[in-house]
Amino acid sequence: MSGSGWGTSEPVMNPEPEPANRFSFAVPLIVGCALFMQTLDSTVIAVALPAIAKSMHQDPIRLNLAITSYLLSLAVFIPISGWVADRFGARTVFRAAIIIFTLGSALCALATSLSQLIGARVVQGFGGAMMVPVGRILVLKSVSKTDLVDAMSYLTVPAVFGPVVGPPVGGFIVTYASWRWIFLINVPIGILGVALVTIYISDFREEGVFPLDLQGFLLTGLGLAGLMFGIETIGRGMLPVWVVAGALVSGTMCLTLYVFHSRRVSNPIVDLSLMRIPTFAEATVSGSLARMGIGALPFLLAMLLQIVFGLTPFGSGMITFASAAGALLMKPTAAPIIRRWGFRRVLVGNGLISGLILMTYALFRPSTPYIVIILTLFIGGFFRSLQFTCLGTLTYADVPPSMMSSASTLASMAQQLSLSFGVTTAAIMLHLSLHLRGARTLETRDFIAAFILTGVLALISALLFLRLSSDAGWELSGHEQIAVRETTEVAEAVTEAAAEAD
Repeated sequence: MSGSGWGTSEPVMNPEPEPANRFSFAVPLIVGCALFMQTLDSTVIAVALPAIAKSMHQDPIRLNLAITSYLLSLAVFIPISGWVADRFGARTVFRAAIIIFTLGSALCALATSLSQLIGARVVQGFGGAMMVPVGRILVLKSVSKTDLVDAMSYLTVPAVFGPVVGPPVGGFIVTYASWRWIFLINVPIGILGVALVTIYISDFREEGVFPLDLQGFLLTGLGLAGLMFGIETIGRGMLPVWVVAGALVSGTMCLTLYVFHSRRVSNPIVDLSLMRIPTFAEATVSGSLARMGIGALPFLLAMLLQIVFGLTPFGSGMITFASAAGALLMKPTAAPIIRRWGFRRVLVGNGLISGLILMTYALFRPSTPYIVIILTLFIGGFFRSLQFTCLGTLTYADVPPSMMSSASTLASMAQQLSLSFGVTTAAIMLHLSLHLRGARTLETRDFIAAFILTGVLALISALLFLRLSSDAGWELSGHEQIAVRETTEVAEAVTEAAAEAD
């Protein structure tokens, strides 16, 4: 790494990732832990909202603003994350993001009114917006391409762990302690994260960073905020229909204007020319469908197990934890699987398996033995995590080093939108089922269509990956090299057999 160790304080200008060494996976592990903190916090608060509302003497429905404000802050600041990382150094920004997120967590714990909580959540969202894409930038610039599959498998686990662990952790804390501890637990994690980043991660800073595309930042920020706000409030009855529709329309208009704007400026804040890279485009667009289906799963399972099956948040969380256990099992197997079959085959075959498993969740009933549910979730967690690892790695397979920051920003924007769309779509399916039955209480039958839809989205996503070339991402997977070696070995065996016959 240009003579720099992992603990150096000097910035590294456009470095080439060094070969694997004993600290090869220090970066993805540290970044993964930070992302786990962020994903855990974004899900654990949902369980604690009733307790927070009671403490602040507020209507629980109004407390949803604590979630919405965080998502809006996240949406506004994600587009600027890549430019900030290039301008001030990825490690510096990532470390600052952890500090800001931790500070926001402490402010949330100290909040005594709804307005204070909303303000603290906005601070948290700003930190989270920088932490996720910039953390991914650090991994991309720290690990050699040959190790990228393994590195991404470390980052996949937090994405699966957070939504699964959130409900039981939140339920346990709210039941046996104060709701304020769901935020206070981030403080020691954040302090440890800052220390580890300072010791083990080098700084990466691009040379000749172009001026900030302020107009592009405003268009993307307002566009994402409008879409996210509209998506999060659809069908909840919190706001008039015209307000929700206005947010969706204005958000779409801003993002459309940005598309035209990006073609007129030389250095747009989000480089849409990345979509001309086949692997990046397929992983981003086709992968969004998979993320929509899979992103809705924690929401659907929590609703089914708690409202219909009557389990406590802690009890349902302990069952859904099986998904995280399956994801952990996947981690050491991802690289060998991708190396043997290649990205295209794995994304298609594994995607089909994931979609079918998602559909089987529609068969869950209150009478279904818990061991059957746990085993099904465990197996599904393995295949879904493998799909996420493939998507996360293939996204950057052919992206030039100079465009990595912009690629991480654009990918983060797409992922955030697809996850929100997934949860909203699942919620609409539940409301639609209730409306068709003329009922007000959820039953098992209401979840059938929602689970089938999540599976269908995963199946469509898998089939779209058929458009990938058979050698897509071979430099990362090594699949092409295996094929060449096997062909050579066969040819040599044939030659030897012919020589012996002569």
